[in-house]
Amino acid sequence: MFAVLEGIDGAGKSTQAALVQALAQRCGLRVTTLSFPRYGVNPFSQMIGKYLNGDFGAVNQVAPQLAALLYAGDRFVTREELLTACRTHDLVLCDRYVASNLAHQAAKLVPPARGEFIAWLCAIEYDIYKLPLPELQVFLDMPVPFAQQLGLRKAQRTYTALQADIHERDAQYLQACREVYQQLVAAHDTGPWVTMACTTTDGHLRPPVELSQEIWQYVQPHCPSTT
Repeated sequence: MFAVLEGIDGAGKSTQAALVQALAQRCGLRVTTLSFPRYGVNPFSQMIGKYLNGDFGAVNQVAPQLAALLYAGDRFVTREELLTACRTHDLVLCDRYVASNLAHQAAKLVPPARGEFIAWLCAIEYDIYKLPLPELQVFLDMPVPFAQQLGLRKAQRTYTALQADIHERDAQYLQACREVYQQLVAAHDTGPWVTMACTTTDGHLRPPVELSQEIWQYVQPHCPSTT
């Protein structure tokens, strides 16, 4: 199975990838994870690091079409590795994938222009680059204030010396990203979606282990049985 974890910066995607991977391994499944962008691994991801560090300007000073091509290129050069992983493992988990590119770049546009942009970028990533479609996409729906607080707890990143990169520090931009994700989920764009609320109805963060167990309930039925 090929499953993807999505959400705004600070939503806990890498934490959930590790927790779900551990659950799968305890069931005897062959599982691997990939994280996009693949910082420093190829020329595309090297430029993504510079973009996020602010070397090319503030978040809204970089055309979404140009930034999107960097992220798409990062996946394109990883395509064969991803396809091989899907052939040789019971479960492949991605921390961010195509939908992340759609959400983060379409968020720079006014809502009426987002649909055309999403269609354009999907055509590049899925039709031209022929990236595999996910079998399941999990949207970790985290309110922006919580996401920014959690983002400040991240360890030092290799691509920036900033405490928060140009995406992470802009609350208005992150809220627009969250809205585009919600649009993608509602339209079932790029495959099947499930939404996981990361907070309780009374406004508290849900425990990461609780979230991973809920995600696993959606993932496990699509994986080979080990019994």
